[in-house]
Amino acid sequence: MEVAHYIGVDVGTSSVRAAVVKQDGKIIAKASETIRIWNPDTNFYLQSSDDIWNAVTQVVKTVVDQSGVDKDFIHGIGFDATCSLVILDDEGKPVSVCPNDAKGSERMHTFNEQECDIIMWMDHRAEEEAKFINSTKHDALKCVGGQMSLEMQPPKLLWLKRNLPDSWTKACHFFDLPDFLTWKATQSTSRSLCSLVCKWSYHADNQGNQEWNQNFYKTIGLEDLLENDAAKIGTSVQSPGTPCGNGLCDSAAWAMGLKTGTPVGTSIVDAHSGVLGCVGCVPEGGPQVFPLPDIMSRMVLICGTSVCHMIIDELIESHPAYSEAQKKANHLHKGKPGHIHECLNQWLNTYAQQEELPFVSHLARDYHIYPDFYGNRSPLADPTMKGMKCGMTLSVNLRDLAIQYLATVQALAYGTRHIIDEMKKAGHAVEVIYMCGGLSKNPLYVETHADVLGLPVILPCEEESVLVGSAVLGACASKDFGSIQDAMLSMCGEGKIISPSKSQAGFHDKKYRVFRKMVEDQYQYQEIMRID
Repeated sequence: MEVAHYIGVDVGTSSVRAAVVKQDGKIIAKASETIRIWNPDTNFYLQSSDDIWNAVTQVVKTVVDQSGVDKDFIHGIGFDATCSLVILDDEGKPVSVCPNDAKGSERMHTFNEQECDIIMWMDHRAEEEAKFINSTKHDALKCVGGQMSLEMQPPKLLWLKRNLPDSWTKACHFFDLPDFLTWKATQSTSRSLCSLVCKWSYHADNQGNQEWNQNFYKTIGLEDLLENDAAKIGTSVQSPGTPCGNGLCDSAAWAMGLKTGTPVGTSIVDAHSGVLGCVGCVPEGGPQVFPLPDIMSRMVLICGTSVCHMIIDELIESHPAYSEAQKKANHLHKGKPGHIHECLNQWLNTYAQQEELPFVSHLARDYHIYPDFYGNRSPLADPTMKGMKCGMTLSVNLRDLAIQYLATVQALAYGTRHIIDEMKKAGHAVEVIYMCGGLSKNPLYVETHADVLGLPVILPCEEESVLVGSAVLGACASKDFGSIQDAMLSMCGEGKIISPSKSQAGFHDKKYRVFRKMVEDQYQYQEIMRID
């Protein structure tokens, strides 16, 4: 009997990935396609929905062909994506979100600005709008920690209304990118409860009540989005994994090489897809070896682009010793481009042994980094925060590069600890960390987080948890499982446990105090330099 398979599609910041996944969560084929990003001006990051959808259909067709699975046995497909904002007109065509003063600029010469109908998640144009929304002190802000980030959709929508009135008038659909994907796949305009609650200030409670917060949208000047039963931003709202429309429409099925009507699960935010793909993971050896806490006490770190890759790569590649380090890394990999993180980890071990230090972490005892070079999303929700370095010398050799890399990894872990501390204040308990994404393959990154947080880390044996998570959505929509939880239990598999080092707790407690002091100091510096 042929086994059922599901397709997971993950639209990240710079690429689209897809995988064919079996009922037991094993990935049998995967592929990826790059997508374009335009940066016409500081704080403006744009994409094209046409470019992204073309990449989606291509990568799905490729992965289906690679798998050799007959399309009759592809029982469902699920999508996840970044929380970027897509704007379309009444015919489903792109509406430009390109700022007027950037149109025709040299940085936009490679395309027609009309193509750019996506304001990316990392776009920071709406700083003033976010300040205005937060100044209202509306009760709705309590659901986002008291401050709304400029990366959420209401500030961006308000920016569009204020700055691009022609585009605002033309717009008929405002989609979160995950919902755009299910619309293109099925022609259903239903929205995901995940996207709306996380990024649109949509109200949902434990009693099953859910609705647009009309008072909030009126207070911030976006009441026109509520007209016609909020048709522009979502009338039908569904939980992730719920079947979308009638499944794949003819055009999408043809482009992907799949059957019309193949079930499509309601989408999810990319990081949340990683949660679906790994939070049900069982530690190797079973509960007798490591009893898992209640699911509400499990935290998942999705270690991809938006969390840490950009910061680490920037600090490595901007260092004067980077070229020398890259050459050595390539040489160690026998002429093939080698991942520099591996070499840096090896060099750090060597330096610690040469200096007779008890732990590698102590190499960065005098080097402190605050990593919010592009503002802070959580827990401060403050886009004005800047990166900081303390402990710099005139040295620019390989050792200095390695220690800066180590201090950066530590800083990212301290940032996670800051978030958990704020969660504890709000009454939450975190007892175990699940980790997936690119940097979960880096032992220094994983072990540092375990040590800094003082918590065990579980690494799923299937490394592509985000793709498994989006495939879970397709499996849920297929009705092969009774619930999304059943699909997760079948597909999440096992994981390895990384335990924290109690011997390093005191060292990291001290460095974490410095980290928190750097936050306080930065606010003091801002106050000192305030221009009246």
